[in-house]
Amino acid sequence: MGADSRSGRIQLLVAEQAARRGARVGVVDVCTAAVAALPVAGAGLSAMSRTAASHPLCSTDDISRQLEELQLTLGEGPCVEAFAHGSAVLTPDLLTVELQDHWAVFADAALEAGARAVFSLPLQMGAISPGVLDLYADTPTVLDSEELADALAFADLATLLLLDARIDETGAPPDGPVPHRGFEDLGAYRAEIDQAAGMLTVQLGAGIDEAFVRLRAHAYARGRRLADVAADVVARRVRFPPDAEPDQTEEAT
Repeated sequence: MGADSRSGRIQLLVAEQAARRGARVGVVDVCTAAVAALPVAGAGLSAMSRTAASHPLCSTDDISRQLEELQLTLGEGPCVEAFAHGSAVLTPDLLTVELQDHWAVFADAALEAGARAVFSLPLQMGAISPGVLDLYADTPTVLDSEELADALAFADLATLLLLDARIDETGAPPDGPVPHRGFEDLGAYRAEIDQAAGMLTVQLGAGIDEAFVRLRAHAYARGRRLADVAADVVARRVRFPPDAEPDQTEEAT
């Protein structure tokens, strides 16, 4: 299956979940759609950062909620490794001896919670990594090539949703139901956000994570789309002074 057709199919599945909720598309819909489409029992998504506290954003059931909290609390597990290394960590069976040794605490706790297989997919756009999508199964499970490609497509869409400041992280509609606008222009600004964050690393003398946090804080504070703020940074209409508050900028004259 081609990448475009796969992406379109995944977007449709996620939009259908949002329509059932009568809400704007959010990462919770990605998790729900992934569970419906893949041989997994649940899904969870956590926002992660190297410079700020990580926290769970959504989960489809109690087991996935426990898995998110366990990994972020213990600092070990496939989610933590996927974020640290920027690559998918696929764990078909947590009872494998090597994994029991590698994640001594997490593996036992995850098994006790009811998970047997865990698949962690980092959310990435260029140098920006805002979180990880976790999928779990309650029996030993291997994702075939098509299923893995679908899982990665769900993670890619979750990345775009998480980066769009006008879409609430929990999936709740900020201004009431918006059933037909979930994917409007979504994905059209990948390169611009990445470029803006790169420019801010120079302006702020900071790493890419802090630069992205500052970019998003400014968008939230002014009620603007992240894409629009990024465009202003790239066009040099807005500059971020290194010693200013996180949401403060200088307007070009």
